[in-house]
Amino acid sequence: MKITAAVAHEPQRPFELIECDLSDDLGPGEVLVRVKACGICHTDLAVKLQHIPVPLPKVLGHEGAGVIERVGPGVVGLSEGDHVLMSFGSCGACGQCQLGAPGYCDEFGMINLFGQRRGGSGLRYRGTELGGSFFAQSAFASHAIATVRNVVKIGKDLPLELLAPLGCGIQTGAGAVLNVLSPRAGASIAVFGVGAVGMAAIMAAKLAGCSTIIAVDVRAERLARARDIGATHTIEGRTPDLAKAVMALGGGRGLDHSLDTTGVPEVVAASIACLRQRGSSAQVAAPPRGTRFPVEASVLVGGGLTVRGVVEGDAVSSIFLPRLIDFYRQGRLPVDKIVAFYPFEAINRAIEDMETRATVKPVLRMN
Repeated sequence: MKITAAVAHEPQRPFELIECDLSDDLGPGEVLVRVKACGICHTDLAVKLQHIPVPLPKVLGHEGAGVIERVGPGVVGLSEGDHVLMSFGSCGACGQCQLGAPGYCDEFGMINLFGQRRGGSGLRYRGTELGGSFFAQSAFASHAIATVRNVVKIGKDLPLELLAPLGCGIQTGAGAVLNVLSPRAGASIAVFGVGAVGMAAIMAAKLAGCSTIIAVDVRAERLARARDIGATHTIEGRTPDLAKAVMALGGGRGLDHSLDTTGVPEVVAASIACLRQRGSSAQVAAPPRGTRFPVEASVLVGGGLTVRGVVEGDAVSSIFLPRLIDFYRQGRLPVDKIVAFYPFEAINRAIEDMETRATVKPVLRMN
């Protein structure tokens, strides 16, 4: 079938919208989704810029939302016409998947980054196979092939374009707080970097009942928006002796929890140094390969600290996304305050706005 897709050819070359072919030969457990919307995530840009060395050209996009047009053999619980959100893929058979930790699937890299799929990507352009199946979807396109393991059925009354970012960015930030840090009511937390993932973490901290929620960023408008969605304090990220400044806002003895979304080594160090005794920190960024975080041993060991790397919010999407949707229905997950919509053909403008931070979370509408 003919579809329209945005292709990443080279790091410095803009995405190009092309007409290409998508195979309609669905394998066991696969579904064909007509994509209505897709969020743009920094992981998409990291691949395009080759910070993550995935072969190009490739169709990216991994926060897709749409309507199922057809189901493959053996699919149970999904039907044509169902509205779905798409998230990350996993094998379902390895030890981590069996333990309920699909974000740490033994095949995570092969399935999500390198697009491993039976029979190839299914995408062809001018007779040549085109890289696809990114995060088991490649949703920068009018149609995508996904699997029963990475789609979540949602109510047809819900806005697909608004909820598309739940599949990765919102899931990552909210899950890192709710599933990993698990703050008690009244706890304190600092979020370093309040882009889409950081904003989701702030929303989740408010949901968890944290009494002190500190947003750290270098952009005044981001800090103002963070206050609007739940931050109780804000601090400019270039403040001298940042860790001590954050600790002071938490009463001087340090914070119970922190979360870093930046991956900038000195900021990561501050996110750990600001913790109180036996505090915990979640690290969710994916900086360029070779990046090392400076952590002082006396702070880490002497403080009895816990520092955790977190992938996809430690979430099982089929369980966690419906939980987030319930919060949205209750008016407690204000994703509308961080999302901006762009037509599919404006993908490069949307990316420019995200890189200049004019937009927190751009979402493409596929019309």
